[in-house]
Amino acid sequence: MKHLRGTLIALIVVLLLGSTLAFAHHGTANYDTTKSVTVKGSVTNFQFINPHVIISMDVKDDKGIVQNWQGGLTSPNHLMRTGWTKETLKLGDVITMSGFPAKTGAPEMWIQKVMLASGEVLDTGGGN
Repeated sequence: MKHLRGTLIALIVVLLLGSTLAFAHHGTANYDTTKSVTVKGSVTNFQFINPHVIISMDVKDDKGIVQNWQGGLTSPNHLMRTGWTKETLKLGDVITMSGFPAKTGAPEMWIQKVMLASGEVLDTGGGN
């Protein structure tokens, strides 16, 4: 019985430690924080959902080729405290977003700044 109790306690400790590691992915490890990239285009998707808000947009390069970019932000709860709502961005809105590019070279970033076509900069809640 003591052996079973010890095993159970060890299992619980391992599960609790493992769960904190699972939350560690909510950082910028997938992004090159020594570089910044800026893209401008029209919003194709705005997911105001947990765990991270996602903005997708079509961006034309210098040759006119359209590439779909995706940017991640902090949680909706955090952004709501800075004034964001699920209506902040609409499909077709032209925006400029800047942030840390993906280390893989994929058209993806961890957003640090979002600017509307009007020039208004939206508060991103400190990025992370």
